[in-house]
Amino acid sequence: MREFTQTEAIDLVGRFEAGQEIPERMRADVRMLGSLLGRVLRESGSPGLYEDVERLRVATIHAYTDDTPEAFASAADIADSLTIERADEVARAFTCYFHLVNLAEEHQRVRILRERDGRPDREDATDSLAAAFVSLAAEVGDDTALQRLQSMRFHPVFTAHPTEARRRAISTSIRRLAAFLEEHDASLRNGADQRRAERRMLEEIDTLWRTAPLRPEKPSPTDEVRAVMAVFDETLYTAIPHVYRRVDDALQGPAAGGRAPVVRPFVRVGSWVGGDRDGNPFVTASVTRKAAAIASEHVLLGLERTASRIGRGLTLDGSTTPPSDALVALWQRLKAADEDAATEIAKRSPNEPHRRILLLIARRIAATRVRDADLGYRDPEQLLADLRIVQDSLVSARAPRQAYGHLQQLLWQVETFGFHLTELEVRQHSAVHATVLAQLDAGGPRTELAEEVLDVFRAIAFLQARYGPRAAGRYIVSFTQSAEDLANVHRLARYAAGSDSADGATPVLDVIPLFETFADLQAAPRILAEIVEHPEFAARLEATGRRLEVMLGYSDSSKDVGPVAANLALYEAQAAIAAWARENAIELTLFHGRGGALGRGGGPANSAILAQPPHSVDGRFKLTEQGEVIFARYGDPAIAMRHIDQVAAAVLLASAPSIEHRNQSAAARYAQVAATMDAASRARFFELVKAPGFAPWFAQVTPMEEVGLLALGSRPARRGLSVESLEDLRAIPWVFAWTQARINLAGWFGLGTALDAVGDEDMLRQAYQDWPLFHTMVDNVAMSLAKADPRIARRYLDLGDRDDLAELVMDEMELTRKWVVRVTAGSDVLDNKPVLQRAVKMRSPYVDALSLLQLRALRALRADATSGAPADPEQQRLLLLSVSGVAAGLQNTG
Repeated sequence: MREFTQTEAIDLVGRFEAGQEIPERMRADVRMLGSLLGRVLRESGSPGLYEDVERLRVATIHAYTDDTPEAFASAADIADSLTIERADEVARAFTCYFHLVNLAEEHQRVRILRERDGRPDREDATDSLAAAFVSLAAEVGDDTALQRLQSMRFHPVFTAHPTEARRRAISTSIRRLAAFLEEHDASLRNGADQRRAERRMLEEIDTLWRTAPLRPEKPSPTDEVRAVMAVFDETLYTAIPHVYRRVDDALQGPAAGGRAPVVRPFVRVGSWVGGDRDGNPFVTASVTRKAAAIASEHVLLGLERTASRIGRGLTLDGSTTPPSDALVALWQRLKAADEDAATEIAKRSPNEPHRRILLLIARRIAATRVRDADLGYRDPEQLLADLRIVQDSLVSARAPRQAYGHLQQLLWQVETFGFHLTELEVRQHSAVHATVLAQLDAGGPRTELAEEVLDVFRAIAFLQARYGPRAAGRYIVSFTQSAEDLANVHRLARYAAGSDSADGATPVLDVIPLFETFADLQAAPRILAEIVEHPEFAARLEATGRRLEVMLGYSDSSKDVGPVAANLALYEAQAAIAAWARENAIELTLFHGRGGALGRGGGPANSAILAQPPHSVDGRFKLTEQGEVIFARYGDPAIAMRHIDQVAAAVLLASAPSIEHRNQSAAARYAQVAATMDAASRARFFELVKAPGFAPWFAQVTPMEEVGLLALGSRPARRGLSVESLEDLRAIPWVFAWTQARINLAGWFGLGTALDAVGDEDMLRQAYQDWPLFHTMVDNVAMSLAKADPRIARRYLDLGDRDDLAELVMDEMELTRKWVVRVTAGSDVLDNKPVLQRAVKMRSPYVDALSLLQLRALRALRADATSGAPADPEQQRLLLLSVSGVAAGLQNTG
């Protein structure tokens, strides 16, 4: 193995870092944080640890920049030469490093966003909601654009799919580090105590290093609920109204805040956490009730504190700001209900009528939280009515700044979150419904499964009565394959209410079909046409103004026919469903079950929205947000506001005539290209996954089995026990395992063959410019390929005994890489995305180090399995540590 002198190592690392073109402030942050980590490693009490980390780091950088078999073999030899104890420490060190680099990168993004300050007049704000409004208005006129803005809806739904590899303790430590990094920036600007800031960061990095990176046991569904609540508390509660405010400021200019806002709350937050029981036996009716109670506690506490804070600051004298008659009447009603508190508040707020009201409203919100029926609000609408009386009184007293300032943000918060915070959605598999109904129809004692299924409907009814109809009521049916699958939900609800006939005692249900497989997507319009004739469905359509939601599954369709054919099928399904909805005067919302990883429909949401078929968006966009994506997009307030603003801009702009015409004409012009790509990619995908023995080979050459040992989430990683068939394997470990093996097959396989079948490079380049769906697909594949590594992929594939399958994978990877580069007219993947390319290249050598450690552990575990010996727990731990580290380095799991 090659050993570098200190001078050679410094020179090599310096040249590598200089070649990444990192912004100077970010480079300084990475250098400082890396230096602090190095100090922690030297002080760790493990002699030689820092030196071993540096040896492997330098070797992998050399292998990355040199790209010779000898350099790569030398790095692998170093990884293999470490003792198992030292390999464990080195893996943890690299994982810590990734957490710090990710933090520095996020900090740089926040820095840039703050410098922009959300102003839409900047050249780099062309994808903001305010800019989208201006663009749309130029096409359809101001009135129509305003109407569309005010009826728009963005509905992210948080899910507990197990794709967040970090422990919550690690995430919390990183958030503290982020605050210290802010403090460090301030010390540089203001000449404050820089050493103090660095000392606090050093202490926190030492804590991060000493914190166990792996969860000792799987989180419970309730733990998952509380993890999502942290995002609400730290970000969403304040970030969402700030987005509304920024857009209103941009659209109204100097008049903003002094008159009624033109922006109406357009975000609704949904959740499957504690409601998604498809394949998760730990999510019970009791858990669903607890999830709703936890969410309600958080939002009511937030509303109580906000109302109290606004009330304390609303010290407007009655002589300068006289109350309206309605406000005086409200005071009398509130005083009669809470006389002692009203008397005390009146003493502290002499002749301050608006202040008095807000403080009593805060007390009523508190009473709602503790379930004091005599004093608490019945529902959010009752609270909104009181707040609007206060607002109208301020306006009539010529105090519009107070009416439309902080008080308006409180109104926005109540309108957005209600008393429930997240609209809790239930999901269950259609086969479970059919099984339970067969039992119930047969009569006799009810099984435990039947009672649990019925209890879910009772829980939904309870939640609607307790928190309002918006709190729960959407019921998603996985693997919808017939109209009967949807009608079964209403039958079960009637059974739960006590009879098998509609008697009005059942909860209000919006039953949502989930079309997941290729065949189901094709059958969707026929199934929808049947179900809307069903009595309960027809009645609900009329009650909601003919609104209907339809969910599309990205994960299983991609695993079913491959990523290329799945993307094309999803587009066709959306076009067909949207056309059916328009023909039947139905207001359609398509619910996109997009995962975090590219192989599960992930990637930039705004570009995907602008590539959708005409009328498939129409101002409404709903999608799942899960795992590491939740914290990446919503964990920091500035990034969350930017993400919401970008997505909302795309949702508004998607209905612009120019966008709809572009997408429709491109789809027609390139229809034959799509057909060729579909057939060729699907045949190539089937050649791999339908080969005899593919499933056990996949388990052999990736850490698929071992991923199931990670305590990522409460949900099991597979539907059954066997790896003989991919049908029983969930899409998450399918994607996660390929990602860990640095192959990323789920994100790109088949595109090379598809493009080769078309063959016309000039036409494909033109399609990349003109056809948004194709452009988005190629860009996502480029990202997936950039995170893959052929040298490491080859070593994983060598773990199996199927050279034919290994060569098929490697040939397709090379062919896809070649065609992507040709279509995008670059010299390497992501040449046209320099910021993304830089981020990937900056991490790649360090990910390589963890991959080499993972390969070492995997080889040992495979040898144990071959010999019949029990798995070595130390090798298992090393493998799991490396899995966590690679996930941090690549910044995506499943």
